[in-house]
Amino acid sequence: MESEKSNIAFENASSGRNRTIFGGLAILLILFFFLDLFLGSVTIRPGEIIGSLFSNSDETIRTILTQFRLPKAITAISVGIALSISGLQMQTLFRNPMAGPYVLGVSSGASLGVAFVILGFSADLSPESIRGLGNWAIAAASWIGAGLVMLLIMMISSRVKNIMTVLILGIMLSSAISAIVSIMQYFSNETMLKAYVIWTMGSLGNLTSSQLTLMLLSVLAGSILSLISVKMLNALLLGEDYARSIGLDVRKSRYVIIAGTSILAGTITAFCGPIGFIGIAVPHLARIIFRASDHKILIPGTILTGAIIMLASDIISQMPGSDNVLPVNSVTALIGIPVVIWVILRDQKYREIF
Repeated sequence: MESEKSNIAFENASSGRNRTIFGGLAILLILFFFLDLFLGSVTIRPGEIIGSLFSNSDETIRTILTQFRLPKAITAISVGIALSISGLQMQTLFRNPMAGPYVLGVSSGASLGVAFVILGFSADLSPESIRGLGNWAIAAASWIGAGLVMLLIMMISSRVKNIMTVLILGIMLSSAISAIVSIMQYFSNETMLKAYVIWTMGSLGNLTSSQLTLMLLSVLAGSILSLISVKMLNALLLGEDYARSIGLDVRKSRYVIIAGTSILAGTITAFCGPIGFIGIAVPHLARIIFRASDHKILIPGTILTGAIIMLASDIISQMPGSDNVLPVNSVTALIGIPVVIWVILRDQKYREIF
């Protein structure tokens, strides 16, 4: 009886702590969202934002907000959510703390799909013709590329049990894909090559309204698949043998998780370029914050943390008060790399490497 009471008290305390953390993260998300609207080369006061939305205020302020900063802030939130969830799912599926869409080559696979659309047709089609194919062509190619790499990595991990070996093979696969893309760049025309190189730098602010709509719908679809996969992920976290023992169809679960991850990582790579380190770093930050492994807590926690980190990265990349804009990839790397190094040094399994 005393044991049951202590367990109930512990669960209540843990639940209360989690609610407090979720509330704090929600407040931080709102704060960073508005900071992203306020700060930039032109600083906008809170009153000007309210005025631009509800009255006939300065047309310049209204244009900056509605055409540039608001879509970019929404894009940053979507990127943070999608890459963070996909990274969490990959780390659970492969049972590898270093797994992530960028590290294991999933983003590279999505990039290869985009390269086939942008560079593969460059000998016969103009940039206008490529745009005429519609947003679905780039998105579909990115999803297929990401999904194929995910399946290949899964085949490798089913045969190779060593975590670091899988990681090294994933890096090698990513390098091989980069080599293929480099060959395609060599034979492409100048206009298409420039378009692809600019795309690879990563950007949150170049989306049209139709692209943003498609991206939001795709991220929503991928997020729903992830929420459906909560029980599957919790079971797989304890090993495939345990998952089978409780009646889980492991193969079907893998396909559902792969589909969700491919949609999330592929969509972001297609429209915003290959943005690194968010997918691998944010899930670890969520685990540290919530001190939990239950995906019912980790998935919403990862969503909030990823959105906050990407908004912070966007604010830093804009260099408030300056006309200069840093590549968002550089900022996410500076934020994510220390987390990755900390994870490696923390785990005794990886200390032997050094």
